[in-house]
Amino acid sequence: MASIALLHDAVAEVTPAALPAFTRELSWAADSALQGGDFLSLRRFAVQWAVHVHIQRDSETAARYRELEDRAVASGDPDEARGAVAELGRILDAAHAAVAHGEAP
Repeated sequence: MASIALLHDAVAEVTPAALPAFTRELSWAADSALQGGDFLSLRRFAVQWAVHVHIQRDSETAARYRELEDRAVASGDPDEARGAVAELGRILDAAHAAVAHGEAP
């Protein structure tokens, strides 16, 4: 798993507009880890952002992901929304697998 500094740099490279969210969530995860003595929140944070970077680094996948998010929210057809959510899940599953195999920052 990448270091927090490497994740920060990767987020800054692929989605600089996401840096405020990254910083907020890092602060929350660090506070949670310090207060609870459990560093699982930092691990979750790192995996979440590594998955984000993995998806965003491939412009086609990133565009498809955004399209599916929009369709899932805006669709008035429950079957279309379910289909979009299912495809989002497949993209996320693939990104999680890539991160687990060290293919992301």
